[in-house]
Amino acid sequence: MRVGIGYDVHPLVAGRPLVLGGVRIEHERGLDGYSDADVLTHAVIDAVLGAAGMGDIGTHFPSDDAGYKGASSLRLLERSVAMLADAGYRVVNVDCVVIAQEPRIHPYLAAMSANLARRLGIVEVNVKGKSPEGLGSLGRAEGIAAQAVATIEEA
Repeated sequence: MRVGIGYDVHPLVAGRPLVLGGVRIEHERGLDGYSDADVLTHAVIDAVLGAAGMGDIGTHFPSDDAGYKGASSLRLLERSVAMLADAGYRVVNVDCVVIAQEPRIHPYLAAMSANLARRLGIVEVNVKGKSPEGLGSLGRAEGIAAQAVATIEEA
């Protein structure tokens, strides 16, 4: 059994869609980034890659590669899971948290969990939403962060 941790944060900006866990969320601002900037899925990718000792999202999907401009993070997750399988691993469990002052994400948690679980090949992914309670840049709603922990085992 191996464990990995992932983290990502992106600023909120006008003119971009907000995507978390592959779910489009109604909000006046979205996350800025090279791909779809889905911080939740990025954190999950880093957690599963880290558990396998395979680096991080930037190693495999660099932001200076035009092929990843606007890319779906769920597709990157699928590719990451395939890399794990090629290395002889499978995902056992993923637990994650999204830290955001706004928007409230509770209505979207089940859809996020289902999207991630389907791509990871597991029954369920636990996704939680937490407020930074007005503290720091996240508390001022300048961005959204996510953390994830993944457990993998030899297939």
